Amino acid sequence: MRIDDKRELIVVGDRLLISVDEGEQCTAGGILVPATAVNQRAVQTGRVVAVGPGTPVPQPNDVADEPWKEVTRADEPNYVPLQARVGDTAVFLKSAAVEITIDRRAYLIVPNGAVLVLHRDHGRAS
Repeated sequence: MRIDDKRELIVVGDRLLISVDEGEQCTAGGILVPATAVNQRAVQTGRVVAVGPGTPVPQPNDVADEPWKEVTRADEPNYVPLQARVGDTAVFLKSAAVEITIDRRAYLIVPNGAVLVLHRDHGRAS
């Protein structure tokens, strides 16, 4: 995620950078839930701002089937990509999140294993 012309934030591994809207929330029925009740929940929601490359996995040729053969390694590591994409809304376990502040804006770093569900808006077909 580009912060400005000189700085970039790179999310590593199987982590997500999430922007969270703090404060009161409104339920589907229109009931206003105060911030104190929202803070006591075990789960939290937020918008995915950046996604790491995924879970690293070894190169297929890292394990030599014939020990006398030379093992060649590619320069680039392999990753199992994450399901989350930038713009998704994530519901995650609040206890697993780590809060950081960048330019006076709060973000959460959440491991992929703490994400319970993703909501992706595909838009409406015309």
